[in-house]
Amino acid sequence: MEHPNAALIARFYDAFARRDAAAMAACYHPDVHFRDPVFELRGPMAGAMWRMLCSRGEDLRVQASGIQADDETATARWTADYSFGPSKRPVHNEVEASFTFRDGLIASHTDRFDFWRWSRQALGLPGVLLGWSPWIRRSVSARANRQLARYAERHPEARS
Repeated sequence: MEHPNAALIARFYDAFARRDAAAMAACYHPDVHFRDPVFELRGPMAGAMWRMLCSRGEDLRVQASGIQADDETATARWTADYSFGPSKRPVHNEVEASFTFRDGLIASHTDRFDFWRWSRQALGLPGVLLGWSPWIRRSVSARANRQLARYAERHPEARS
């Protein structure tokens, strides 16, 4: 019999594969803390990020595997294939995720991936030459956070 927290993580990634960001956000505790190499978000902004990414990811394909969970923590691996930016650069991102739980929901979610590998695919030559640098990571993060703030402003329902 599957652990309830493993079922919750599977539900989260099944929703992601369908680009159903509302169902993804419903898996999060209201005070969730999300972190990856680009974002660090709390509460409703984590759900807003998924809504923004799913709404833009017309060719997004997500696949999760290796979900392991107990009463307190969980881990999973997932991959995302999509086109990035105006030039539609193909990206294949491999992610290691870890989770904690509170009140039967995801309380914290951390995604780890090789930012330089991602930047070489997503940014092209600048990513190849400078994707390893903290400056590029800060630049990408600042831009993504500005985009998320604008998205959340235009779509206040995304924060619920």
